[in-house]
Amino acid sequence: MKSEIKQVLKDIQNGSMSVEEALVRIKKEPYEDIGFAKVDLHRKLRQGASEVIYGEGKTPEQIIGIVNTLMNNKQEHILITRLCAKAAEVVKNTYSLSYYENARVGIIGNQPVPDGIGKIVVATGGTSDIPVAEEACVTAEFFGNYVTRLYDVGVAGLHRLLSHSDDIMSASVIIAVAGMEGALASVIGGLADCPVIAVPTSVGYGASFNGLSALLSMLNSCASGVSVVNIDNGFGAGYLASMINHMEVKK
Repeated sequence: MKSEIKQVLKDIQNGSMSVEEALVRIKKEPYEDIGFAKVDLHRKLRQGASEVIYGEGKTPEQIIGIVNTLMNNKQEHILITRLCAKAAEVVKNTYSLSYYENARVGIIGNQPVPDGIGKIVVATGGTSDIPVAEEACVTAEFFGNYVTRLYDVGVAGLHRLLSHSDDIMSASVIIAVAGMEGALASVIGGLADCPVIAVPTSVGYGASFNGLSALLSMLNSCASGVSVVNIDNGFGAGYLASMINHMEVKK
């Protein structure tokens, strides 16, 4: 993904921004202390993507306060993860919020036009894994990616996954979301020629230990090119997949 600083330099080069304007933008305070939070205002300059609000554990009023700070500093597109429906209704009273209840994600602002180098495929072992997968999908779409969903294609019925071989082979990145024994990531890793991001979920019976069994299985995958994020971390997978799908050759 093109960094904000790189874009600032291009704007100077093509004359759409003066040196003075660029200095003001770069010298702006790196964060704003609003009492209960220190809002990172330089994250887009450093990483190419602005700060994301983690909604769980925050009151609706705290979320609105952080949104106010971001919008006052020219951030027009805001992603809020782990946002419950009750808090979303309160935020909607102040801002125009699109709420994805299954993913527990809220978005302020319009979705960007996809500009990744390819498409991201998100596959789940079962239907029970869909909420985590949707968090990954909505996150990836928020950061400008085409996303293809392949749900309920777990190893208990391998033919379901193999019937989507064209999607698997044409993906730039694949996110494999599974609980139970977490075998889906290894199977996909053995089929695909692109990076695979494994997401263990807390779905499963007692011996799955709330996702620990799937996590360990994925960490021990013998398939090359499989990386693993934390249990139920759909956001982390979607963000990482977007970074991979926006990689440029550095000269």
